[in-house]
Amino acid sequence: MEKTKYVYWKDGDMWLGYLEEFPDYITQGETPDELKENLRDIYNELTGGNIPCVRRTGELEVA
Repeated sequence: MEKTKYVYWKDGDMWLGYLEEFPDYITQGETPDELKENLRDIYNELTGGNIPCVRRTGELEVA
């Protein structure tokens, strides 16, 4: 099973979050479980080549 990290928070009645690798793409849900499902959906869209010009984060060794 593949895993990815995400950042999430509660804002009023909604849960918001984004995938660490794709911080430009925020999604939301009424519950934490709905948020996770929406994060899975956006992950599949972003990694499936369906969205052009996707910006990602990376890690660079400098020393």
